[in-house]
Amino acid sequence: MIELVHHLPQLDQKLIELLSSLTKEEWTKQTIAKKWKVKDVVAHLLDGNIRTLSGLRDSHKPEAPQINSYQDLLGFLNQLNADWVQAMQRVSPQFLIELLKFTGEPFYKYYASLDPNGKAEYSVAWAGENESKNWMHIAREYTEKFLHQQQIRDAVGKQGIMTQEFYIPFLDTCMYALPFTLKETITKEGSVLKFAVTGDVKGEWFVRYNGTVWELSKNLPKGPIISSVTIDADASWKLFSKSLRADDLRDKIIVEGDKKVAEVALGMVSFMA
Repeated sequence: MIELVHHLPQLDQKLIELLSSLTKEEWTKQTIAKKWKVKDVVAHLLDGNIRTLSGLRDSHKPEAPQINSYQDLLGFLNQLNADWVQAMQRVSPQFLIELLKFTGEPFYKYYASLDPNGKAEYSVAWAGENESKNWMHIAREYTEKFLHQQQIRDAVGKQGIMTQEFYIPFLDTCMYALPFTLKETITKEGSVLKFAVTGDVKGEWFVRYNGTVWELSKNLPKGPIISSVTIDADASWKLFSKSLRADDLRDKIIVEGDKKVAEVALGMVSFMA
């Protein structure tokens, strides 16, 4: 269980400080999200606040198409995102900041009001969950807010959240996708894969094959480490968000041991992408 609800206001404060410092030119810089510039990413963050407050807090459910598959869901969400970003072209950067300030507090208060162990309305599909608890849904919200703020910071060259305080919770959540990614990978019972992030922020995660499924742990479990993946901290968020793939980041990745298992693990995506 990862409890991140009280990290949300701190992350929002870092965002407002960043946006308030941007020049007119920086608002138009291209981000690693190929279709979005900085202002578009900011608009998307606002959409996340409003969608949560309208859809979850206020139970406002506009008509949606029938969803029969993961690809249907992904297509529907991508279209929602694109429609919103397009509509926000007429909104000024200054007003976007005001709207983020206005919606940030009720967004946090709504999630803080939930029972962390209660059933979330939406499951976290990228972690292989058909049903999720609220704490996991909130952790997903944290990763969304971190990712999009980092996309902005990366574009304008103003770092500030690639720290143990902010980045490790992001990585802890992303790693929930690792057992799901390896679900069809069969190896000797007790075998362990180590996934390490190095650089200014460091962390280690492990998954152990119990003979049926892979189990995630932050502590070294019993069993031989058959494969090890080490990746640079700045490359990690780009890999896990599918902004770049492993082939794009080969100079930032070290693989030791069983390369087949490692290659599967490097296909991990911790977002709807």
